[in-house]
This record gives sequence, C-alpha cells and structure tokens, in this order.
Amino acid sequence: MSSERVAPPEEAETPTAPSRRGLSSRWFLLIGGVIVFNIVALILVPPFPKGGNPGDECAYPVCFINGTLEFPAPHVVWAPPGAEHPPADLIVFYPSISSTILTMWIVMAIVLVVVILMTRRRSLVPGGAQNAFEFFYEFLSDFGVSIAGAAARPYIPLFAAFFILILFCNWSGLVPPVGRIEELRAPTSDVNITIGLALVSFLYFEFQGFKRLGIGGYLGKFFPLYEFRKGIAAGGIALFVGLVELMLEFVKPVTLSMRLLGNIHGGEVALGVITALTIAFIPVGLLGLEVMLNAIQALIFSVLTLIFITLAIESHEHEEGHVADEAMEAIHDTEASALQPAH
Repeated sequence: MSSERVAPPEEAETPTAPSRRGLSSRWFLLIGGVIVFNIVALILVPPFPKGGNPGDECAYPVCFINGTLEFPAPHVVWAPPGAEHPPADLIVFYPSISSTILTMWIVMAIVLVVVILMTRRRSLVPGGAQNAFEFFYEFLSDFGVSIAGAAARPYIPLFAAFFILILFCNWSGLVPPVGRIEELRAPTSDVNITIGLALVSFLYFEFQGFKRLGIGGYLGKFFPLYEFRKGIAAGGIALFVGLVELMLEFVKPVTLSMRLLGNIHGGEVALGVITALTIAFIPVGLLGLEVMLNAIQALIFSVLTLIFITLAIESHEHEEGHVADEAMEAIHDTEASALQPAH
C-alpha cells in the first residue's frame, strides 16, 4: 500500500467567495470621513450672523440656519469702482463678479484641467484615464441617441458638455467651504446662472431650427398658413395650435431654469438646515440623496435641451416627417449603395 497521504476534500484548494466585509468597511469609512469632514468644517468655518464678520458670536439654532443660507441675491465678490450696489432682489442687472460666477469659473477650470489630463495622450490602445473618459462619453452618447433619436447624434457634444458642467456645479454646493463662506456658492442655486444656462440652450435650439428648416420652414411650424388650403376651419385650428406652440417655445427657458434652481436651492436649504441643527451625523444620509438628485437634475436639463433641439429641426409639414427616421433612411441607403457591386 502506498504511504502517500491524500488530502481530504476539504483541504483542496477551492475558490473563495468574495467577501462583503471589504465593501461594508468602505461604506463605514466613507460615512466616517463625511462626519469628520463636517466637524472640521464647522470648526474651521463656523457660521456667523448675516452682515457680521467671521468669528462673531452666532446663537444656536437660528443663527446657525441663517448663516448657512444665502438667498435670493448672491454675494458680490468684485464690482467696478464707484458702482452703486443694487437692492437684494431676485434678478438684477449689475455688472460684477458674484460668488456664484466665481464658483462656476473654478468648477469650469477644474473640469477642463481634468478632461485635458485624461485625454492629452490619446492612442489606439487607451490607458486607464482615456478609457474611463471614452466609456463615459460613449455612455452619454448612447443614452442621448436612445432618448432623442438618431437626429440627435450631431448634438451629443453639447449634451455631454451641459451635463458635465451642471453636474459639477450642482455637486460643488455639497463640498465645504462652498456655501459656508460668502465668496463661494453653488452656481446653480442662483437664478441668474440657471437663466443664463437656459438662455444659451434656448438660443442654440432656435438657431438650429432656423438653420435646418430655413426662416419660412421654421416659422411655418407656428404660423401654418398652408393649412388654409384645406379649408377655413382646418386653417384656423392649425393656426391656433401653432400660436400655442409659439407661446410654449418661450416657456421652455423658464421651465429649464426654474426647475434646476428650485431643486438645487431646495436641496441646499434642506441640507443646510439639517446640518445646522444636527451638526454632522444625520446629514450624511441626506448628503447621499443630494448627490443622486443633483445628478438627475443635470441629466434632466441636458436631456431636455437635446430633445428641444430635435423638435426644433423637425418639420411639421411631413405627415411622417420625423428627422430621426429620415436620418436612419439615409444611413440605410448609404449602406445599400456600399454593398452594391461596382460596375
């Protein structure tokens, strides 16, 4: 008999199942880090009374709440010499650099530097940074095309740019000292910034409508006088619908700006109040919720912009005149001609 010892089945090497202990420990470390960060921020940048100076005595809880909120007008960081300070109204025309504009410039600079560093050494065999950026962009591209159709593909860069900029502008308000000192404030919590973004979106999709359909074709969507050839009743109904669509066209920038402002500023107020009342512990869950909601709001703004562009370039004169269908037909025609044998 052989004296060799055979290992029992339980001693044989078997692949171990991935432990969930590491994942849970990471979550505890993340929550603990947020709590410590909030406590350190409270010590280094404590709230102070409105109109006062840092270090002034601040009574709990009213002063703590008021000290973390800024509404409606943002703080003016720089103004031209001799310029008269405007009243604290919601919307004012005052050539200056506000706290929201300064924060937006900082966010833009950070995003641009990160994107340039991730893509500066492009190659056919991408590295980790380039691969991550390409994966993110392709995900946004596929998502945008699935929502707005093939006609939206040329406008994916604008869609991605809006999403990235608004996303990080939203998230900036969750990171102290933004919102804790007067010179820094989340850009999208200021109605002037959200209206500016909405006007850029509005002017762009109106320009694309005129460019694609021409002046007569684009205005014909709102003034369909050609429908009067089918009778006075048909023409009158079509003209009424067109005028309603024209009014709704000017409502689009209002809805874009106010939806973004309301959600971001509302979340900022809720987070500021709860943080002021509970110091650090309870806001951790709300902070995670705000991270998700801020991303959703950035996605809503950019998706609506993409959809408004595709609606602007779509003609109403075609019964089945969908630009996406026309683009797909053109692609199929190109593929068919390429497959035909050369003579």
